[in-house]
Amino acid sequence: MAVYILSEGSGPGSLVPPHLTRIPISLLSPGINCTNKTVKGKVIHKGPLVRVEADDFILKTVIKEDDAMESVCSQKTSINIVIFGALAESFSHRVSTGDVVLLSGFTVGKSPTANKDKLHPCNLLLSGDDACVYVSKQKPPHPRSPLVSKRSSLISAEGSRMVKAPKYTYVRLDELKNESVVNVYGVVVFFKQPFKSRGTDYCSSLKITDQSEHKVGCTIFCERLEDHPKIFHTGDIVRMHRVKVKIYNNSLTLVNTSGFSVVTFHGTVGGAVEPRTSSKTFHFDEDDRRTVEELRSWAASQTLLPSVSAAVPLSAVQPSAYFDLTCQLLAKATVDTTCTLLRVWDGTRCPHPLLKVIVDPNVTEGPSSFSKQKESLIANVLVYDNHVEFARQLKPGAFLRIYNLRAILGSTKVPGLTCSQPVEVGHLAFHLHGGTSYGRGIRVLPENSPDVQEVKRVMEEFLQEQDDEFPELNDSELVWSTPPEFLDGEAVDCQTVKTCRHQLQPVTLSQVKQSDAGQVHHVRVQLRSYEPHRLHQALKLFCSRCTSIQDIPDDELVAAIFSEASKCSEAYSPPPWALSGHVDLAGDTSGAQQLSRSVHISTKLMTEGKTDQLIFLMGCTLEETCHLAATYQNIVPVSSSGGQLALLDLSVPFLFRGRKRYYGCKRCSEAALREPSTEGMQMIDEKIIAEALGVQLLQLVLLMKLELQDATDTLDVFLWKHAGHWVRGWVQPGQVTTPS
Repeated sequence: MAVYILSEGSGPGSLVPPHLTRIPISLLSPGINCTNKTVKGKVIHKGPLVRVEADDFILKTVIKEDDAMESVCSQKTSINIVIFGALAESFSHRVSTGDVVLLSGFTVGKSPTANKDKLHPCNLLLSGDDACVYVSKQKPPHPRSPLVSKRSSLISAEGSRMVKAPKYTYVRLDELKNESVVNVYGVVVFFKQPFKSRGTDYCSSLKITDQSEHKVGCTIFCERLEDHPKIFHTGDIVRMHRVKVKIYNNSLTLVNTSGFSVVTFHGTVGGAVEPRTSSKTFHFDEDDRRTVEELRSWAASQTLLPSVSAAVPLSAVQPSAYFDLTCQLLAKATVDTTCTLLRVWDGTRCPHPLLKVIVDPNVTEGPSSFSKQKESLIANVLVYDNHVEFARQLKPGAFLRIYNLRAILGSTKVPGLTCSQPVEVGHLAFHLHGGTSYGRGIRVLPENSPDVQEVKRVMEEFLQEQDDEFPELNDSELVWSTPPEFLDGEAVDCQTVKTCRHQLQPVTLSQVKQSDAGQVHHVRVQLRSYEPHRLHQALKLFCSRCTSIQDIPDDELVAAIFSEASKCSEAYSPPPWALSGHVDLAGDTSGAQQLSRSVHISTKLMTEGKTDQLIFLMGCTLEETCHLAATYQNIVPVSSSGGQLALLDLSVPFLFRGRKRYYGCKRCSEAALREPSTEGMQMIDEKIIAEALGVQLLQLVLLMKLELQDATDTLDVFLWKHAGHWVRGWVQPGQVTTPS
């Protein structure tokens, strides 16, 4: 891989090998074959060089076609280029904005920023030995005369004066005058997250103070959420430019006006002075840094801020308390139109039993199940009313600050409760009520936030404990990591996270394909695509005897088989080892008609508890069977065949235990209603029942297909896990992963 600077006056194609052919940017797509292809364009933006590791770099640039090739298609012809390794370092030093470049040895991926930057939906990735950049340096135009030269100098000097950073003057809060437009600094003593106003804007309100000890309210109206102050804590420092002083309820209030901009800082003394803003450019110098430090020190010496932080980890939550929670979102689900469920954790364990909320896996975004150990740390947060819209925009994996969250003990009025879920008395539920009182709301935290770093540290301790307790998972679990979405801002410290403990050096996919079977490799690749797209669809049925894998049958198919079996009225002889009887079910919605269903209870598998009986149920639909399974354990659906009772077709569950359904392998089972054996049996479980019925029990497994790519080749990978374990992470196409 190299960057070639072409001689003066030569085009970027003069030294390109003749076997390479150029392809228009508009014709690029993720599945295209890029072998022996080149792309040409002018560099219209070059981002900073970002150090990933000690000797590894990454750089993002944008090129645009500006010649006749652009007219081939009217689609977007400006595209993001992501360059890795030594090539990125060389590109940073040798290529300038305005240069014309010709790229080869690239791969095409889906751009994760296309919706935001409005560029081509794909990006080009350059890494590996085959990647090359041919550069034609663009010379500045020569002045046509001394007069033109002088005029250009004057324009240049004038331009320099125009872009020179202005010197801002800041007004103390005790010197504010009505109707004046000012710039101010302040310490936040109260704030509300942005909420939807009656118009088209979002509104946020806060109260600030400074060394004058005057407290002034601020009301901000902005159409975009990102234009509002990014305040995470009471005590944060805020700087606002061009706010107007108004009198409201006999008190001075600051409101945003034309040209308003805001920057916020963490309020901890000694912490990094990192501005939080959505503005691409803003003024910040040593005077501003000194002002922030002075306000931090002054605020720390005052009693105006609460001595006890409202932020509480899950391990310290008490019933009936209102608190702020810093956490990571693992999954979310829509409960109804007024409520959304957020499944979160912070790496600590709540001392109280936590309420479980049952939702349909089809509406769950993110993993629908976790390991038993991690499940004990997950809190279910029910978000209501005006917070639902924002909650539905959250993405699993994001770090959140939930403000004014309420812990409710013994709550029974919980959306999502079904007849099969018993009411959990004494369990703790977390509710984010509607409204904005006391700053109630949700905020997404940046990953460089000190609070997020602390939560990550606690989580890593938990994950390390799991690795120590279950060492067999160390090399099989993956943690996915991605480079920053935008690389055109300030330098970002981008690190790859690994849980595997080995010293393997990364290899390319082409080397993997050429290696012998059974070897272990470490690769750095991009995820090109994956199947299925929803985690619950990855759940399969696996037979350990014949090693076959099948999909879980669709409920419509299962219901049809049950319905057909329920219509059968053939005479039969019940088995001699079972007690026979009937159960009545409501046959219509009015409940006026009662339908009788036959049941047979095994005497050999009966225990002292009624719910431990093995019940053979005949003549029920799937809906009726599920209804009974909520009350009675161990229900086996049967039908009559040849004058005898027999199991239904093994395309449907042969056993219902509460909400759980168990399937058998058609190929390996010898199903029959045999007399069960009770020798040495202490309890009933699905394995004992399957063995008694001659059914080869199918196991639940997770199976995913990943299509990986790097600069050398592509590779299909199958990710296999038993459903009792969990796969850490959930990635999107275009992200960069380091599996091993």
